[in-house]
Amino acid sequence: MTPAVELLNKHNIEFKIHQYPHDKNCESYGLEAAQKMGVDAQQVFKTLVVNVDNENLLVCILPVTKMLNLKKVAKIYGAKKVLLADKQAVLRSTGYVLGGVSPLGQKKRLKTVLDSSALALQCLYVSAGNRGLDVALNPTDLIRLTNALNADICQ
Repeated sequence: MTPAVELLNKHNIEFKIHQYPHDKNCESYGLEAAQKMGVDAQQVFKTLVVNVDNENLLVCILPVTKMLNLKKVAKIYGAKKVLLADKQAVLRSTGYVLGGVSPLGQKKRLKTVLDSSALALQCLYVSAGNRGLDVALNPTDLIRLTNALNADICQ
């Protein structure tokens, strides 16, 4: 059981685990997840960690079908520069490897922003903490557990 699943259980959140065989040669983990789970890719969300002004890390959750707009994130947080965090910083702060980063159960609780498109969904899928392991849950539960800000962060 991953820290993400433990957190969901601890808070009595209704969720469903989806496990699938991960192809290590796959270039898009999120699109692979959607295909192998047989769900609409717009319901599958990726978790990206960004570095804000070389000082703080921030979690961004957005559909796998979209690209993160770093300028929008910078504007939301009043930052001059936002870049994707390097993989070592991601591992240190979240406890998860790239491709398996969950917004739930991270080592350090980071500020989180969830793309506003999530609010239109009854259910979305995020990584449960390993490649090939996703969890389906209600977006409002995800917001509550992560204390996420809702904003348009996609290009």
